[in-house]
Amino acid sequence: MTIKSERVAELILNHLSELLLMETRDPRLAGITVTDVQLDREIEHANIFVNALGEEERRGEVMQGLDKATGFLRRELAQRLRLRRMPELHFHWDSTLAYGAHIEELLESLRDEEEGLDDDE
Repeated sequence: MTIKSERVAELILNHLSELLLMETRDPRLAGITVTDVQLDREIEHANIFVNALGEEERRGEVMQGLDKATGFLRRELAQRLRLRRMPELHFHWDSTLAYGAHIEELLESLRDEEEGLDDDE
């Protein structure tokens, strides 16, 4: 990413987080976190990664809420950022937290197995 697109991505992340926290009324969007924003080279498309921390089962309802709120969020971001052209917003569920928790569980089970083998000796 270029320096400009990195700055724009950071601004989108900050403003979008604020909008979701303070100005959306949809209960499906309560407690979600914007984890990352990735822009294409031309700054025409923004891939926005979100997660409801510890609530993987809410994925479907959160994504429906975001689909419904996309126009509002894009319009509000355009007013705040004053870009020549506001990128299209594409929301994606960020499963890296769940993946990390799964890896941690696997490592813990390996440690437990190893300790069990050490005790047998």
